[in-house]
Amino acid sequence: MLKKSELPPCPIALTIGLIGSKWKLYVLREFVLNSERHFGELLRAVEGISKKSLTESLRALEADGLVTRREEPGRPPRVAYGLSPLGRTLLPLFDAMAAWGETYRRKIG
Repeated sequence: MLKKSELPPCPIALTIGLIGSKWKLYVLREFVLNSERHFGELLRAVEGISKKSLTESLRALEADGLVTRREEPGRPPRVAYGLSPLGRTLLPLFDAMAAWGETYRRKIG
């Protein structure tokens, strides 16, 4: 997680920096649609993402405090990911993006 002194002064730039990559947005979308997912489920759900890109995205989102990682016992051990309480504050942003996308679709439709 970045220190407060390292954050960009513009809140929009900060938001884009945290979630603005292609893969991070698709991974976060999966948590909006399904509250918790396993690595393999995410790999299948996010079309075109590689294991490496998914791992990097999840690690970055976790480091930024937006995603939590929960290890499940068993053989092999499974890991589940979901939105953290801070990550859940992004839900209105995704609702607004969905509403805007539907409006756009109707306007050009």
